Amino acid sequence: MAVGRRCGGDRGGATVCLLAVGLMFVIVGVFGAAVEAARVARQRAAVAADFAALAAAAQALTGGEVACASADAVARANGARLAGCRLDGLDAVVATEVTVTPVPGLTRVATATARAGPARA
Repeated sequence: MAVGRRCGGDRGGATVCLLAVGLMFVIVGVFGAAVEAARVARQRAAVAADFAALAAAAQALTGGEVACASADAVARANGARLAGCRLDGLDAVVATEVTVTPVPGLTRVATATARAGPARA
């Protein structure tokens, strides 16, 4: 009878351990997904900045307002927001931002800057 009580007291212990290990995997998975979402947002911001800087540099001779309007349109088409734009001679310097929410309640902004202009010898 003592053996029966001992076994009966341990019933469900493996279930609790299995649930704890499962919860650990879920937490690690959510953390990994959040890190990857932030990395993808940073890459999107960099691509948008590169293309926006090229668009602005192509319009550099028409003036800063037209060049930055072109950069803004390209940045928005790439899912980013134009954070800054200026002409430095014929070079365009552009900054973009991409907002990411990797997990509910946690919002971050990924930023990138790019410069484009004519080739110099």
